[in-house]
Parts: sequence; C-alpha cells; structure tokens
Amino acid sequence: MSRAPHDGHGGLALAVLTPRTTGRSGAAVGFKETGQMRADAMDVGMRLKMVREKFGLSQRELAKRAGVTNGTISLIEQNRVSPSISSLRKVLEGLPMTLGDFFTFDAEPQHMQVFYRAEELPNLGNERIRLSLVGSAHPKRDMAILSERYEVGADTGPDMLQHEGQEGGIVVSGEIELTVADETRILGAGEAYYFDSRQPHRFRNVGSEVAEVISASTPPSF
Repeated sequence: MSRAPHDGHGGLALAVLTPRTTGRSGAAVGFKETGQMRADAMDVGMRLKMVREKFGLSQRELAKRAGVTNGTISLIEQNRVSPSISSLRKVLEGLPMTLGDFFTFDAEPQHMQVFYRAEELPNLGNERIRLSLVGSAHPKRDMAILSERYEVGADTGPDMLQHEGQEGGIVVSGEIELTVADETRILGAGEAYYFDSRQPHRFRNVGSEVAEVISASTPPSF
C-alpha cells in the first residue's frame, strides 16, 4: 500500500567509483570505496543487513524507500563501500531509523513491544500526507497498519500505485477520493474500501478539511 506522496523528487543515484555525487536536494552525498574490510565498515555492513532483515525488507525495497540504488545497499552490506555519516543517515531514512537507534538496535529484543504511543509510530510520508506505521520494528510483521492523515488537496500523485497484495481501510474523518482501476468514489467518515492492490489506485483529499483513514494491507509494502 505504497502511499509515497507525489513531490516531484527523483531518485538518488550513487556511483561506487565516483567519490561524490549529487542527491535529491542537490547536496553532495559521498561513499568511499574500501580497498579492504575495516572493522567499522564491517560493523556497519553487518548491522545494516541485520536491521533490514529485522524490518522484513529486501535490498530493493530499502533502496527504493531511501532513494538510492539497489547496488548501493548491496555494496554497503558487503563492506565494499564505507558510507559517510550523512550517506548512512540517508539510507536509514528508508526504514525509518535514526543513527542512534541504528547503532543500538537489539537483534534479539528481550520483550516484543505490544503497545505503542502516538509518538512511537514513524511517519513514512511527509507533512502533506502523514502515514504512521504500527509495529515498524516487529521482526515478523505480516501486515502494514497505517494511521493516515491527508491535508486538504493532498494527493498520492498522478502515477497510479500498484503492488502485490490486498488492502482495506475505513475513513475516520473528512473525505477521500479513491480511484481503483476505472472506478472512482468519494468516501466519507464511516465508509470503507477493500481491493486487490495489483489494480492501479490513487488517493486524494478533495474535501474542505483534513481527512483521516485507518488502513491495513498484506503483505506489507512498508
């Protein structure tokens, strides 16, 4: 249920043999090619793989979320490149996870978290479309539960979304225009939807107030 807000940004291409390249914001983002495995590089590579797998993400999915190439993730995990702090932070935005959490992440948590405060739900969207994910660090998460908030006029974009799985949701407040294949309907509070996510779909807030939706999808695309 990829709700990535349409913001016009392109991907962040990183060339291994080029010491510095330009990212989405126009700032230089650098990766150093390592001639030999260093202790710190090994820690980062092994830890990134461990964290990625605990989040249930493939290298391709993490790369897509972070705005880097699939090869970049692979090379970091193999310790063939050593990312700068700013570059590692960019990769971790795809989880999302802070640098502090990354280096203190417990591979085998003593207690599986059951309850979550509102501030513990990471926002996978942006300030126009907020996508708060429940259970982001669960090691065997088989679904994506989202609390979604759409500002007036917010839109998932003209490029229709498509991915494997099924998804459903209930509009809590406001109005959401949902297009699935060749069907379009405006849903109000208390109304719901359920469809095969392989069908092209799009979400828009066409109302005059903020719209809120609680949704679930499986398998998780976040």
